[in-house]
Amino acid sequence: MKNPSHIDLQVTGMHCAACSARLEKVLNQLPEVVATVSIATEKAHIAYNPEHTDLNVLIKAIQGAGFDAHPLRDFAAEKQARAAALQYQQRQFIFSALLTAPLLVEMLLMFSGFHLMLPGWLQFVLATPVQFWIGRRFYTGAWSSLHGGGANMDVLVALGTSAAYLMSCAVLLLNLEQPLYFEASATLITLVLLGKLLEARAKGKTSSALEALINLQPRIAHVERDGVIQELAVEQMRVDDVFLVRPGESVPVDGMVLEGSSSMDESMLSGESLPRNKQPDDKVYAATLNGRGLLKCRALAVGTHTQLAAIIRLVEQAQGSKAAIQELADRVSAVFVPVVVGIAVLTFGVWWMMGSDFSTALINAVAVLVISCPCALGLATPTALVVSTGRAAQAGILVRDAAALERAHKLTVLLVDKTGTLTEGKPVVTDTIPTSGATQHELLQTAVSLAQGSTHPLSRALLDHAKTLQALTIQAENIRELAGQGLRAEIDGQPCLLGSPAFAHQSGITIDEQQILGLQQQGKTVLVIARDTTLLGYIAIADQLRTSSRDAVAKLTAMGIRVVMLSGDNQATAQAIATQAGITEFCAEVLPQDKSSQVESFKKEGLLVGMVGDGINDAPALAAADVSFAMRSGSDIAIEAADITLMRNDLISVVDAISLSRATLNKIRQNLFFAFAYNVLGIPLAALGMLNPVIAGAAMAMSSVSVVSNALLLKRWKQLGDIQ
Repeated sequence: MKNPSHIDLQVTGMHCAACSARLEKVLNQLPEVVATVSIATEKAHIAYNPEHTDLNVLIKAIQGAGFDAHPLRDFAAEKQARAAALQYQQRQFIFSALLTAPLLVEMLLMFSGFHLMLPGWLQFVLATPVQFWIGRRFYTGAWSSLHGGGANMDVLVALGTSAAYLMSCAVLLLNLEQPLYFEASATLITLVLLGKLLEARAKGKTSSALEALINLQPRIAHVERDGVIQELAVEQMRVDDVFLVRPGESVPVDGMVLEGSSSMDESMLSGESLPRNKQPDDKVYAATLNGRGLLKCRALAVGTHTQLAAIIRLVEQAQGSKAAIQELADRVSAVFVPVVVGIAVLTFGVWWMMGSDFSTALINAVAVLVISCPCALGLATPTALVVSTGRAAQAGILVRDAAALERAHKLTVLLVDKTGTLTEGKPVVTDTIPTSGATQHELLQTAVSLAQGSTHPLSRALLDHAKTLQALTIQAENIRELAGQGLRAEIDGQPCLLGSPAFAHQSGITIDEQQILGLQQQGKTVLVIARDTTLLGYIAIADQLRTSSRDAVAKLTAMGIRVVMLSGDNQATAQAIATQAGITEFCAEVLPQDKSSQVESFKKEGLLVGMVGDGINDAPALAAADVSFAMRSGSDIAIEAADITLMRNDLISVVDAISLSRATLNKIRQNLFFAFAYNVLGIPLAALGMLNPVIAGAAMAMSSVSVVSNALLLKRWKQLGDIQ
């Protein structure tokens, strides 16, 4: 499918993993539609060809499957709708509990040795509205599921409670010498509603991190228009608007400081608690908190184009995606309900053939139906992913999809680009060494004149250095840049060269290799400058190692991950930086186009390869890696190619991402174990007659709540990389 359109729909009416799996199947049967449906977020992410499918077709397909859907509203509207639905669930539960209470008291007294029996007609009057008014959601859900060719939790609940209710009606009407089970059917429905209510409340907490991000952006901005400061809604702001950020206020949109100085709390973007100083020409970001200074800024990005909006989109995208481990639960859920119905029928038949009365056989079959609800299985993976991706966003780690988060815990080797990743990415000129036949001015002027035509970080370092010295430049012509080697151009009609020692040597320039080696062994990059074939001298540039890089490398190594540095620098410079960072493996003189080949070579060894980079030239390698990490300070292309974006420009965030991945997978495994163990143990006990249906209903309700509650424990995950 070329150039597909994408839409996210809010789905209502799903109750378990079988629902989401069936809806996904229905949507994917439409022509040129690829959909994923999350039971945890109750959203469908759909890619479709607008020439064959439109929104109405998608919604009709969803309604035909027994659900309903609408395009996503703003977060506040969705929150209000969820609150209204929760209130409705609460009212339903309260009515159900009030009607069931007398029946439940009767049953509890019977267990205690007291035989206080309510009249049969009164039990019928109390149980009937619970069964068909409050419990109608299970019948409509079961019918829609069966009509759509599947079977979900509603089928189990409707079958189990109907069997108990109808048998009791038969006993009452025909005056049979059998016990009544009105209390069992009513109590089961009430317990299922209680479980769903607790589950909805717990699921509401899973997206609290995303909600916290959204609530950070202020609603009002102080905008200067026609020389007058006006209070405008943030939605009304336009690019290039001039706005004020007062002390203690949050920034309304992304912008650039025009006047003033202050410190900014950017922890919501980067996860780093230390404030950032802001001066004129510095960028500020929506929802970050201003310190004590007054800032006058110009808007650079508004609405859906701000960093905050991008974070929210990525988090929502990740929360709606699926990890590979989810496939197991989906496969089981797809066949689970029919298998359970078969086991229930078999249970009934075996008990009856073994001489038990009809009611005993039926109640044991009902217990099998009730205990087997697959809700816990369906919630095990998505709830953990929703919590972890939200927690990751709070730590400045933006996960593009759940599969990347899952793969990160299995990384065996991590390739790390040197410049801007291990180092600060802000190289500075440290030495200018002219030859005896040239002057400092001539050397620097030639280098800077050539560097004007390049965007390479080393060229920018030269230009910044020249600016501080107020060096004059000469217009260069016919500039040609050879990636990873250097520049050629003509100045005043003479051919000139700026580049690596190897590039100069290939061009026939005689260089002092010992002098260059001495600089390289200090971790400096040496540029050679020549005019015609005459050497003018050398300029040494150093890029400082980030203060946390060595600690990050040590932690990655302790986690069992091989760290390999990739650098375009020569062997001596690469060796010096690798030694400073505590890295034992490195590849020097790697050209940009060869970085992806390095990734592929490690993958051929059967290793799971991660790649960390920040530049345009890192994009192919990032795309080739099994898991890719891009620094926020990097190019847009690198960030687009990456699976995980690190809002904090620091290798320590990779440590955090892998740590969170491991914590998430552990939590998913725990949830799947609990869900499978619950059914593996519960079904045989129910089939053997060792579980009363009411107890089975309570256990079923609590299983879903326990899985969601266990996933919420991921909120306690702590960043390993907190800088003191």
